[in-house]
Amino acid sequence: MRRILSLFILFLALVSTHVFAHEDHTKPQKSTLAISVTLDSQGKLWRASVKNGFVLVDASDDTGRTFSEPVKVNLNEQKIGADGEARPKIAIGPEGNIYLTWTEALKVPFSGYVWFSRSVNGGKSFEKPYIVHQDRAEITHRFDALNVALDGKITVAWVDKRDLIAAKKAGQPYDGAAIYYAVSTDSGKSFAPEQKLADSSCECCRIALTNKPDGTVVAMWRHVFAGSERDHAIAEIIPNAKPSIVRASFGHWKIDGCPHHGSALAVGEGFGYHMAYFDGAGDKPSLMVSRMDGTAWVSSPPKKFGNMKNNPGHPSLLSNGDNVWLAWRETHEATNNFWGMQSTDGGKTWHEAKIIFSSKGKADYPILLTDKGKIYLVVNTAMNGFKLVQLQSE
Repeated sequence: MRRILSLFILFLALVSTHVFAHEDHTKPQKSTLAISVTLDSQGKLWRASVKNGFVLVDASDDTGRTFSEPVKVNLNEQKIGADGEARPKIAIGPEGNIYLTWTEALKVPFSGYVWFSRSVNGGKSFEKPYIVHQDRAEITHRFDALNVALDGKITVAWVDKRDLIAAKKAGQPYDGAAIYYAVSTDSGKSFAPEQKLADSSCECCRIALTNKPDGTVVAMWRHVFAGSERDHAIAEIIPNAKPSIVRASFGHWKIDGCPHHGSALAVGEGFGYHMAYFDGAGDKPSLMVSRMDGTAWVSSPPKKFGNMKNNPGHPSLLSNGDNVWLAWRETHEATNNFWGMQSTDGGKTWHEAKIIFSSKGKADYPILLTDKGKIYLVVNTAMNGFKLVQLQSE
């Protein structure tokens, strides 16, 4: 019994930054390092951040060295989720519109609304925000994800607990939460009524969204499979059609809690998808990267990466033809090391990992961006501020 207890304590120490009590970390802050970034068609860098209850948007024409004066998106102060897996999202439409989503924390614990706003004048001002979902119960609508396709279609997905609450009232079992989404086909003027993508999602992990070449939106999330196994699922979002949910990872991690550790997803070159995620199963938890066939829906054996002694986490993925990049953060002796790893054969094999940037103190998660053949790593730290590090140029 003592040996089992010791092993369990060791396991908790290894994954202490990944496993928490349900939803205990989305606490609004006066100032936060959690940001989102994107590039427009002219190469201008746009950034969304949160300060004093407001979503702020600013831009840089010199690869992040200087930024314009921030513009407020919401005119009324809110408690905005901006830490860890929760943060405002920013995206640019094909017409140049700037789109924002964020989660407002409500008075009831772990409840929230997902808000949306847009700018149609190049970020000079933002239109009055509105709530994306029609369900206005003071329950969980949180951890929003935003995707804008090449045809301008906007998809917003989030974690939602309406079905859990309904099941409890009916005295029926229900695992986890659900994934809901809403779609706008009029450049964000309005959203169609939300639809459910999946039951039994994990409660607090970010949702990864990407596009197939034909514009179809694909989602990946941590799912609660039978036996409380918290592996990952993937599905195409096709409005008004019954979704086909595919199991994407097979770690069989049994845990009655939320790892607070979402996945990363990128489209592959002609075969399907690249996936990166954390798996805490067994005695050797690890970050994993693998490929998913988009036709047969079969995933390749995952490759482990990162040093678990340094709490690696929250990977970012970027795919450009046969070139694929991974980035993640590790912490060693109060120093945040941002690691990178590249594949030049579509994720079949990977080059040796290397440290790209280091900073002491608090740091946000890494973000990968591409612009006209150039690959960038975005980091935001308390000591060194915002940094855009170029990894490769064609």
